[in-house]
Amino acid sequence: MARKEKAEGRKGDDVAKYAALVTLTVTWFTVIKMLFNGQWSWFVLHPTLESLAMFLITYGIMTLQPTSQPRTKAAGLSRHQGAILFLGLPALLTGTFAIIMNKIDAGKPHFISWHSTLGIIAAGWIVFQVCIGGASVWLNGKAFGGPNKAKSVWKWHRFSGYVLFPLLLITVNLGGALSNWGQKNVWLPIRLIAYGLAPLVSWVAILSRVRYHPLLLDLLCY
Repeated sequence: MARKEKAEGRKGDDVAKYAALVTLTVTWFTVIKMLFNGQWSWFVLHPTLESLAMFLITYGIMTLQPTSQPRTKAAGLSRHQGAILFLGLPALLTGTFAIIMNKIDAGKPHFISWHSTLGIIAAGWIVFQVCIGGASVWLNGKAFGGPNKAKSVWKWHRFSGYVLFPLLLITVNLGGALSNWGQKNVWLPIRLIAYGLAPLVSWVAILSRVRYHPLLLDLLCY
């Protein structure tokens, strides 16, 4: 008789995705309103693609953690890579490129706000994060000398991701709630919900899925 797989889900698993969807919806609605008002520039790609990237990254994390069975782990990893590597990362980098081009066109200085400074740090970090994560699982960890060493690297990749995610959320908060764009285009109560409360809810929901004891043991046994 085939062994029945346990359900991997937990209560509230979709909360982070719904919270990210709130941010995505408010941002896209605001950008569409800007376009109808004739505000066409490189800038419109920035909030549009960055909010999409955050939704995909949130989904990519939620679909991978926690999984404990071989089949669900493999399926979760496949969805994780699809959401983050093939969709989320290109969206995030294109959105970053768009705001850089917008600054160049407008002749404005770069990286003079906390939003832009943390944003470029997060963009560089996530590229590094994706490279390390991919190298640790592709070709049976050959890039790190085999599966055992690659597994050790993967532990730190996971830990790094849990630090990077709140940095991304803080960047979203600064860009949406406190920026000139947010203050000019988004009504204050909506702004506080979409760029203040929603990122916080996403972070709490992600934390609720973390299995702290195995994660700490993995790091200590590196």
